[in-house]
Amino acid sequence: MMKKIISYSWLALVALFMYVPVLILAFYSFTDSTTIGAVRGFSLHNYVTLFTTEELRDMIVGTLLLALGASLIATVLGTVGAIGAFYSKPATRRIVETANQVPVVNADVVTAFSICILLIVVFGIEKNTFIPLVIGHVVLCAPFVYLAVMPRLKQMDNGLYEAALDLGATPFQALYKIVIPQIVPGIVSGFMLSVTLSLDDYFISTYTKPATFDTISTYVVNATRGAQTEIKTALWALSTVIFLVVILVVVIMNLASFGAAKKQEVSAYDNREKD
Repeated sequence: MMKKIISYSWLALVALFMYVPVLILAFYSFTDSTTIGAVRGFSLHNYVTLFTTEELRDMIVGTLLLALGASLIATVLGTVGAIGAFYSKPATRRIVETANQVPVVNADVVTAFSICILLIVVFGIEKNTFIPLVIGHVVLCAPFVYLAVMPRLKQMDNGLYEAALDLGATPFQALYKIVIPQIVPGIVSGFMLSVTLSLDDYFISTYTKPATFDTISTYVVNATRGAQTEIKTALWALSTVIFLVVILVVVIMNLASFGAAKKQEVSAYDNREKD
């Protein structure tokens, strides 16, 4: 009994450590306070500022477009890489998996410097374009898509793919109709993780973005160095909105997974009844 109490207490402490600061920030976003600690009256002023200030609105839209575009490219590359490695020889697969781990454990600042040197210095691509920025985010996200898709490939029934080939399907048809549907959850998870990583990235964005463009992370850091108080408090509202959207997405994904698992159980039960 005491062991359970200690376990639950530790879990509650960790949860408080992670979520209390966010909840405090969310609370102050609904007030007229200009600093954390001075509680004033209830107000939606920060949210009005957030969605009516053109500078903030353009920054949010640009960040979302970058995250969605880079994540889409990274999802395609990561999925193709995982499928190719899965059906390769064991030695080739180990080499690919090892190479994929390097960007995952490597520091973002090293990746940022490497991309700058390769694209801007070696290939002469202008920094005032979005090419280095997009490539940097794809390099950041694609390995995580690979890691999300590969377990799904290992869990699927590989005999279905071979059966499709035996029945006359081309490799592409078998891939499209047999393999892809079985790994969709991994692809979706990889895409959502990529969006999160892209939204959160600071170092790669800082070293590869055009001078006139800001992501949420770079804007927030720069805003703490002398922006107007009105802008700073509007960023509290932005943080709250992002937090609520993440919670909503996680809940929807879990409900969808629960529904799919439930449907699979019902289907298995019906098959047993027929037998």
